[in-house]
Amino acid sequence: MKTEDPELRVMSLDEVAALREKAAAEGKRFVLTNGCFDLLHRGHLSYLQQSANLGDVFCIAVNSDESVRELKGQDRPINNEDDRAFALASMRCVDAVFVFQGPRLAGEISRLKPDIYTKAGDYTIESLEPTEKAALLDSGTDIRFLSFVVGRSTTSLIERMRSDS
Repeated sequence: MKTEDPELRVMSLDEVAALREKAAAEGKRFVLTNGCFDLLHRGHLSYLQQSANLGDVFCIAVNSDESVRELKGQDRPINNEDDRAFALASMRCVDAVFVFQGPRLAGEISRLKPDIYTKAGDYTIESLEPTEKAALLDSGTDIRFLSFVVGRSTTSLIERMRSDS
């Protein structure tokens, strides 16, 4: 299923839905995660690798620039959505990346019905956004919280860059 060209791994939601259908028809487990992924760091990379290892097809949903600003503030994102999507698609463990427009992923979750959904260990079932959690539960998705690399976050990187300048 995986192409070696990262450009081809950045897809539309329709293309990801077709990939998901193909995976289901072949009995393959489809893993989904999402986030801003503004500055990739060790915490992201560790968590994404763990996510990919849980299934056969690994997809990342990336917040659009507009939704990152809404969630993180007007000084974010640092990298635009196309660059963030390409960086993620360049990882060998990633099968597909798509950019979603809203601040929440509930509609996309309902459409894709992933077998497994992952978040980093700084999240809990209680802290998941309620509409996303409802979509995951309605889809029968196995929700997994993976280990968190303490001290590795985009916010801490930005703070360190600001204090060093």
